[in-house]
Amino acid sequence: MAATTHHVVHPDEVDPRHEHGTDVRVTFDAHNGCDRLEQRILRVSSEAPAVRRADPRQEVLYVVSGRGELDLEGTRHELAAGTGVFVAPGEAYTIAAENELELVSVLAPEDRETAGSARKVTVRFEDQPELEASSERTFRYLVNEDAGCFDVTQFVGIVQPSKAPLHSHPYDEVGYIIEGEGVAHIDGRETPLRAGSCFHLAPEQVHCIENSGSAPMRILGVFHPSGSPASRT
Repeated sequence: MAATTHHVVHPDEVDPRHEHGTDVRVTFDAHNGCDRLEQRILRVSSEAPAVRRADPRQEVLYVVSGRGELDLEGTRHELAAGTGVFVAPGEAYTIAAENELELVSVLAPEDRETAGSARKVTVRFEDQPELEASSERTFRYLVNEDAGCFDVTQFVGIVQPSKAPLHSHPYDEVGYIIEGEGVAHIDGRETPLRAGSCFHLAPEQVHCIENSGSAPMRILGVFHPSGSPASRT
């Protein structure tokens, strides 16, 4: 049976599965037209750690809210809102939540080997420089080649109230609305976006993410292969 293609998914409309004290909602994967990336929303209870076995894919996570600690192969790292996390293929981790943690997880294939000891595990939004993508949009890298991750780019985009021209990107991308409201214009369809909304953009798919609110919109983006969020065609 052919996959059903969806461009926008709201996690609260997805039934969760429960794994080791964690609610897992799969928003995008091959079942709805996202063949190379798998996006999941994780809600980790403070009552039990979330344990995930080693996976042949690499994973980037983003902390939406809450506080906790990541134990990655015996090394501990603080988790707080705005933190990006890079887990290399084959690594296993445990997350312990001080209070309920909400994270966005994206799994991706590894095409180029991770940069070994030069890699970073966590990157904080507030520590990264703000770069300009256009007159109405800036961004900050989280996990990318600077963190030793050569296949995937994770970033936070800040979009001012505006509607950019329709455009496309050369990479496969999944996104998550951290804050704000707007409209996804994809393939001639308009779909409302709110905090927590997820979207998928295939390579070269013509689209526009409009900020229809009165305040800046923050968008978490993850794309493969790695590159620049400012790249448009």
